[in-house]
Amino acid sequence: MALMLRNARVLDPQIDLDDVCDVLIRDGRIVEVGHGLDLPKGVERDLTGKIVVPGLVDIHVHLRDPGQEQKEDIASGTRAAARGGFTTVACMPNTSPTIDNAQVVSYVRSRADEVGKCRVAVVGSCTQGLKGEVLSEMGGMVEAGACAFTDDGRGVQDSGMMRRVMDYARQFDRVVMSHCQDEGLVGAGQVNEGAASTRLGLLGWPAAGEEIQIARDIAVCRLTGCPLHVQHLSTARGLEMVREAKAEGLPVTCEVTPHHLFLTEDAIGQDYDANFKVNPPLRTDEDRCALIEGVADGTVDCIVTDHAPHCAFEKDREFERAPFGMIGLETSLSLVITNLVKPGVIDWNRLVELMAVNPRRIIRAERVAIEAGCTADLTVIDPCEEWTVEKGGFLSKSSNSAFIGVHLVGRATDTYVGGYATLEEGAIVE
Repeated sequence: MALMLRNARVLDPQIDLDDVCDVLIRDGRIVEVGHGLDLPKGVERDLTGKIVVPGLVDIHVHLRDPGQEQKEDIASGTRAAARGGFTTVACMPNTSPTIDNAQVVSYVRSRADEVGKCRVAVVGSCTQGLKGEVLSEMGGMVEAGACAFTDDGRGVQDSGMMRRVMDYARQFDRVVMSHCQDEGLVGAGQVNEGAASTRLGLLGWPAAGEEIQIARDIAVCRLTGCPLHVQHLSTARGLEMVREAKAEGLPVTCEVTPHHLFLTEDAIGQDYDANFKVNPPLRTDEDRCALIEGVADGTVDCIVTDHAPHCAFEKDREFERAPFGMIGLETSLSLVITNLVKPGVIDWNRLVELMAVNPRRIIRAERVAIEAGCTADLTVIDPCEEWTVEKGGFLSKSSNSAFIGVHLVGRATDTYVGGYATLEEGAIVE
């Protein structure tokens, strides 16, 4: 099939491209980018006023499949991703059963091929059952297509085990994604330790519970040479440690979420709305400002959602009993445009680096650029569309978002995966 995208602002910092032009696609790949291109036969789309960028990638998503399909499954999760402008998501392994062997990796990949509306990269667990005791079948998972490793949902508590994980991962040129949580310090913590825990009368979760493991894992990275990716970083001191590691030349990267960038512990009110309960917890305004600075200055490598769907009854319980996490695939791009691009904190090029270029590099995915020969994974954005987040407006099975009622500017209107639309003019293509 031939497809021509005409008159959009085509933007790709990888090749210094920022021009209003045409993009010709045939058989899943970009054939030509230029002005006044000819298409004798095929489909043409006039995208005047819109922006075309390399397809967005989210490397921290919980699809809940297998085993927790009442919260989300691969079909619903990838529909939500496509609506959010994502052409690839990397799914976390804390499913039931855990993605800790080649068979489960193969299941997820085959299921995604059957029902997915975007590509699904599979992240295998570091240890069997996320217990931190025995290495997962890392070699077998790599052969089955695993792109990285993490025990996300909890941190690997034993330093010796973390060293073994990183020694093995390095052999396969895979990054270890670290959920940095010292369980001895965090305990049953619910919210950030300090003003929030005191005001709400809830058990505190100290910043040090995250920062100690960041420091340890940077040291293990230095020891093993294995690439380290710090997940959902939330504190100013943690960010500074990553900045220092990068300056040292260590292969360390990090990610932040929209909720840690745009919300603080002060958002949790006396109604104890559990949609604001996340892991790690919402931190202080000082932490939030430091993270935004890290996004702007290049210390932060990517913005991810940590999309964590839960059933309504789970989040409607008492705050202490409710699970951690919120959804984010359908709001992430718009939140970044509204809060970072529109105010001039970052430009569109930096957004593409954070949400398309760097995530692919971290998980060793195929390079996607808007140039001849590349796979046509593309996201089309209307930078001026205004909309309000509504509880009943999600394609995800879940609606546990802390941004319900928020007015946003900018939204994905079309998503192309391998040259074929999965989202067109805001609607999923069936």
